[in-house]
Amino acid sequence: MNLTSTNSSFYRQVQLASGHVHVYADEEMFAELDPRIFDMAERNLQIPDIRYMGYTPDVHVGVGTCIGTTAVWNKDGGIVSPSIVGSDIGCGMRVHLTNLHRSDVQDLRLRHKLVNRIEKYLPMEAHKRSPFSDLKMENIVQKGLKGLPNKYLPDGASAKRSPSLTHVERARFDFDPEELNAVADNYWVKGLRQLGTLGGGNHFAEIQYLEIAEENRELAEKWGMYDGQVVVMIHSGSRAWGAMVSQHYTSMAARAMTRLGLGTADPKLVFAPLDSPEGQRYVNMMASALNVAVVNRHLIAFAIREAFLDIFGSKFDMKILYDLMHNYAWDEHHGGQDWFVHRKGATRALPAGHPDNPHVYMQTGHPALIPGSMGTASYIMVGEPSGANNYHSICHGAGRARSRTATKKLVTVDEFAAALKVGTEEEVIVNHNSLGVILDESPQAYKDVDRIINSVTGAGLASVVAKCKPLAAVKGAKS
Repeated sequence: MNLTSTNSSFYRQVQLASGHVHVYADEEMFAELDPRIFDMAERNLQIPDIRYMGYTPDVHVGVGTCIGTTAVWNKDGGIVSPSIVGSDIGCGMRVHLTNLHRSDVQDLRLRHKLVNRIEKYLPMEAHKRSPFSDLKMENIVQKGLKGLPNKYLPDGASAKRSPSLTHVERARFDFDPEELNAVADNYWVKGLRQLGTLGGGNHFAEIQYLEIAEENRELAEKWGMYDGQVVVMIHSGSRAWGAMVSQHYTSMAARAMTRLGLGTADPKLVFAPLDSPEGQRYVNMMASALNVAVVNRHLIAFAIREAFLDIFGSKFDMKILYDLMHNYAWDEHHGGQDWFVHRKGATRALPAGHPDNPHVYMQTGHPALIPGSMGTASYIMVGEPSGANNYHSICHGAGRARSRTATKKLVTVDEFAAALKVGTEEEVIVNHNSLGVILDESPQAYKDVDRIINSVTGAGLASVVAKCKPLAAVKGAKS
């Protein structure tokens, strides 16, 4: 493999046999990258007519395609790849701003109480008895947030003016609903039972407080943010519905590859022409999963709001800042052209004035939400114009440094506890009595998020608006 590259401090264009991949990482992080990511890039570059492929500094090996990938085709005559979307379609982030200050939740007993209360309202895997009996899964799948009754939109006088519908990438993803006729009855039932649930693995809900970046203080104020403000960050996806779409429609795309004589050196790398019947069916069902993902995070926030209200009373306020995704593929406008952009473990960060911004963030650029690992900081960023070089994609988190199995072998519970500052006034409260059940989610399993962010800012892709320091975290135990 030829690793001849064009170098700068935070960017390299790595030449491979089938093309080149653009890598955004500082010199030290680039040197630490797993060589297998370039083998994977080589196979991705064998997909017909690919126009661009980029890696962010949190890149690590996945199935078929690395997590941390941006891949682009022309909108007309392009390709859609379930492998470059990922299995958890629509997985993403959400942040709510509260009217609490860090000092209001400094007491450890209060934070324990708050975490316990959140667990009362927020199931991890599935509702034993769904609290959303008034919801119809068909409405959620087809209409997204616009399929919710007004009672679930607590932040607006009417549905049309609710920030719940405006402070998101899209409130509704339109698609041809005819494909829904092929969905088995049990998936409709399972999908509804998992709405408003967190899931396991790296999904979480975290209570944090803000440290505003001085260089973007004015922007932070426009967004309603201030030093010490308590915020809620949520990371989850489309749950059972997205898993169904991924399983069934990836297999369908693989059959299309056989029919059309397509393929690469990796049999796990699945794709189909956008204009093929199989490609269109996947795109339609992916859109349905994006609807479910946004609603799922919205309902998680709804549950967390109820927990806060129980403790802080009716004066408590929790406004949405933004909701965005980091596993999807869709149409975008860049450089005067229309493209079909895939992001797998990559976050869109549009600057001020970009036409794809939601209206409420057109003048500033939208918040880009980047989680850290447990016990470490997360970040709220904003895209820079020079991010156009990477189709306005930045990292989606810290990125795994080692597998779950390796983490359990190499990291002790005591080391995990030390990272969470257990036994001190600064302890990050978690919802597990035994840290051993979530050991594979310890900070030692991940790269250093501060270094990741430094590479993103150094490359001119985005800038920091606020650093989010953890106070308490709610996680499932299932990986």
